[in-house]
Amino acid sequence: MRDIWQRRLTAYLLTGVIAGMLGLTAAAVPLYRLFCQVTGYGGTTQRAEQAPEAVGDRTIRVRFNADVAQGMPWQFAPAAREVEVRIGEQTLAFYRAHNSGSRQVTGTATFNVTPAKAGVYFSKIDCFCFTEQVLDAGQTIDMPVSFFVDPAILDDPYTQEVRSITLSYTFFPRDDGPEASDDRPAS
Repeated sequence: MRDIWQRRLTAYLLTGVIAGMLGLTAAAVPLYRLFCQVTGYGGTTQRAEQAPEAVGDRTIRVRFNADVAQGMPWQFAPAAREVEVRIGEQTLAFYRAHNSGSRQVTGTATFNVTPAKAGVYFSKIDCFCFTEQVLDAGQTIDMPVSFFVDPAILDDPYTQEVRSITLSYTFFPRDDGPEASDDRPAS
């Protein structure tokens, strides 16, 4: 009788462990995303409602990078390669996208900043990356990003040497419909 109870207890414990592991697996992506947003880990930027006032005369160079996923029929580039911004001052930059494919394509942008330790101090107020972008065949659009560098970067001993930040975007086709085109850009 005791042997049966031990087997049942072991079976219950193993079932509980497996259920717990499955639950943690399901929660891993949202928890990781939340962790990155809170800490700026991996260059994840922050979101803000408005910029604080510019503080002092200290500036930082913000460089812009743009890429598209392989096979996506878009050309995508920043309007300006870099800007010099005052710490705490709201800045507006633009990226331009052109769909050179033969049909409408819906794209989603991923983003990060380098150096990664600056991510927690780089805040976006508004960005084209917050929503999907739909471009008809042959369409070109200018897409804004409004941002600022948080003045708290000046107080962090680990970011004292940071004089430039690179904001990078990569567009991917939405992969859940016919818009996920495999058209190739026109040469």
